[in-house]
Amino acid sequence: MQQQQHIQQSSPLVSTVNTLVKSLSSILLGKEEVIRLALTCLFARGHLLIEDLPGMGKTTLAQALAQALGLEYQRIQFTSDLLPADVVGVSIYNQQTSHFEFRRGPLFTQVLLADEVNRTSPKTQSALLEAMAERQVSVDGTTHTLSDPFFVIATQNPLQQSGTFPLPESQLDRFMMRISLGYPDARAERLLLQGKDPRSKLAVLKPVISSDTLLAIQGSVHQVKASDHLLDYLQRLLAFTRTASDFDHGLSPRAAMAWLHCAKTWALVHGRAHVIPEDLQYVMPAVAGHRLQPSASIAVANNMVGSILKQVAVVE
Repeated sequence: MQQQQHIQQSSPLVSTVNTLVKSLSSILLGKEEVIRLALTCLFARGHLLIEDLPGMGKTTLAQALAQALGLEYQRIQFTSDLLPADVVGVSIYNQQTSHFEFRRGPLFTQVLLADEVNRTSPKTQSALLEAMAERQVSVDGTTHTLSDPFFVIATQNPLQQSGTFPLPESQLDRFMMRISLGYPDARAERLLLQGKDPRSKLAVLKPVISSDTLLAIQGSVHQVKASDHLLDYLQRLLAFTRTASDFDHGLSPRAAMAWLHCAKTWALVHGRAHVIPEDLQYVMPAVAGHRLQPSASIAVANNMVGSILKQVAVVE
């Protein structure tokens, strides 16, 4: 759907976001919409799930985001034998001091790529997702606070592929958005086939904004307003998901708050201080698709989302 035309393109924040998108688009060709959604998830203080086939650029997106934002980056390759301690860290006894010392795991970073998260056991998945929800971990009775900002980009292969442990619904709900990169367009693929791999630019990609600026943007989302009419429309959409026979269950209150927060963020990065119906509509597939039917492919879930938007009136 087309974004509205009366966006204030002169806003400093809009200019910053456009610069970020341009920088990231030089690495991930032809994926501007996906990049904007990923930035929206980050600005909304959520976590991002990318479901796609191997080799689509999921790792490249995570690396490029971290570098363009000047953030510390770590990657964990999830495997069937990965343990929670491999993610969180472990206490090791120091004979010299006669005390246990906590050795931090790769979870203690600002941008974490949890690669192929559905290839590890549910126990290890839970260790990661608990940290995502609480933004802290407890080891041997001691609480360790995670970085701020803290952004998890988890990737998973389609569930029909072998060797996967599907994330349960309660854990899927910890991800604010789920997106798919999809195949490159013809122009981008031709450049790759000609040997012009834009990933070679990662080494020289410079930060566009500082972490302080990022935190300021995240804090500004709460200032975006949603009118009573907008909230009426949102509640009608929520009610539809809860009563329609197409779904086993509808969107939860937590999902509703995540949806509104993403819509506010989408409005903010487009230079507006209030949410309009198009904001709710635009982010709905990424926010609601994995919550309405977790076992469905993104295409099926998004088609169902599109059906909801057609059947629920903006104004009653």
